[in-house]
Amino acid sequence: MRLNELSRPLARPRRIARKAFTALEHFLHVEAASGIILLLAAAMALIWANSPFAQTYHEIVESSLTVGAGAFVFSKPVHFWINDALMTIFFLVVGMEIRREIHAGSLSDFRQAALPLAAAAGGVTVPALIYLGVNHGSDAVHGWAVPTATDIAFAVGVLALLGRSIPGSVRVFLLTLAIVDDIIAVLIIAVFYSTRLDYSGFALAGAGIVAVAIMQRLLIARATAYIVPGAVIWTGLFISGVHPTLAGVVLGLMTPVVSSRGHERVLVELSKATHDVGEADVSNAREFDLLEKPLQSLRVAQRDLLPPVVRVQWALHPWVAYGIMPLFALANAGVPLDGVDFSTHDTGWISFGVALALVVGKPVGVFVVSWMLVRLRLCRLPTGMSWREVSLVALLAGIGFTMSIFIATLAFSEQRALDAAKLGVLLGSFVAGCGGLGWGLYCSRQKRK
Repeated sequence: MRLNELSRPLARPRRIARKAFTALEHFLHVEAASGIILLLAAAMALIWANSPFAQTYHEIVESSLTVGAGAFVFSKPVHFWINDALMTIFFLVVGMEIRREIHAGSLSDFRQAALPLAAAAGGVTVPALIYLGVNHGSDAVHGWAVPTATDIAFAVGVLALLGRSIPGSVRVFLLTLAIVDDIIAVLIIAVFYSTRLDYSGFALAGAGIVAVAIMQRLLIARATAYIVPGAVIWTGLFISGVHPTLAGVVLGLMTPVVSSRGHERVLVELSKATHDVGEADVSNAREFDLLEKPLQSLRVAQRDLLPPVVRVQWALHPWVAYGIMPLFALANAGVPLDGVDFSTHDTGWISFGVALALVVGKPVGVFVVSWMLVRLRLCRLPTGMSWREVSLVALLAGIGFTMSIFIATLAFSEQRALDAAKLGVLLGSFVAGCGGLGWGLYCSRQKRK
């Protein structure tokens, strides 16, 4: 009996299974789901840190975790391993997303990217100016960059809740703006939030980058092979004083966007392997051994059809969205409300400045810059977008959870100031999210009339 004959009665169950796995894969790659989990993790941390069990929360986050053996021992608190080590993978995914968009996405055509690019710049500049205006003359000015970032998962998650009534061009505009926002945030971290530089660390990081480039020239495609040079880059940046998570961005930007093998050759191998599998006689037990080679060819061809930047990003995205980011929220959103002393000048104005910059500064910066460029005929609105949709994107841009809290941990070393900044991020992001959701629902109802 041929395999293709045997498959007929199994066609319907296979079709159902395929749909189930497609739905699962879709769920794993939808930002809305990760945004909900991120929100739950942040809420859990906030409740835990203000409950009778608050002491256990701080003990877990600050407990020491040691890696290594013998003379080579590296011991740091759990908080460090999450913020400085695991978040490197988050930045790796960010770097690969930027690489893809520059190569063949919304950032590949300057005319298409000009408006969201300029809007993102306005959405960084105005919040920073508002924060500096609120905290002028105090030591808190060092946190000017905290309210400048947009959280992609949360923003797109809120947009997804509005359903299909929102045009696809709105989602593309928001994603492009958020990606440009991430690029600016990465540059801000590298330039303004690096400690005193040790150039020997740069030499080590450079050696790791050269090793990655050589491995790519040798067509080494296995992703795990790049863990060691990636660790060398991370260590070099850590020694140099530049935040080590930027090693992820470096690796992401270096990830190839084109498959190392030609598509035509891969398709020929795929066709041949498919034919060999279909012609196998499964009624003969010995024939099963002959399936091993064509099935292996199918797996290799499937892998080679996708460029490395897509393949690695798809593999890492579920781990980042449903593991690393919730862990980050759990470790950083636990702000003890009784520990934020609003009676002092600095802490109260830090929270107020961050929240005001997110809720007012981001929308004003994004909308006003977009309006000016369109009014001056330097840019035009994307197809399907009106000023209502631009204002929706502007409101959602004020959700600055993950990157804003991350920058806050770099900007403030004093715990009370850090807690105040985090509280400002949480309040501002919550208000911006609710505002964006409310405005989106209103716009949807107006369209139905």
